[in-house]
Amino acid sequence: MMNTDFLDNLVRQVMQTLPGTDSQLTKDLEKNLRAAIQGVFNRMDLVTREEFELQTELLARTRSRLEQLEQQVAELEGQLKNGS
Repeated sequence: MMNTDFLDNLVRQVMQTLPGTDSQLTKDLEKNLRAAIQGVFNRMDLVTREEFELQTELLARTRSRLEQLEQQVAELEGQLKNGS
């Protein structure tokens, strides 16, 4: 889920660059702009920083465990060669 503060700030900045008054047209434009930007972000399938950090930690643990298992396999292969 995207941070709505970021979206609000982005829409506010775009609206400030447009000339105009507080007319219904301006309000409609802001509503449509907000919906369009939200749609773009939703289609991008972004993840939160927390989700990213969690997956990074998981990957590091998995990589460490894989290295341990590779070392064990190498030791077992060495034992088999020496025992034959």
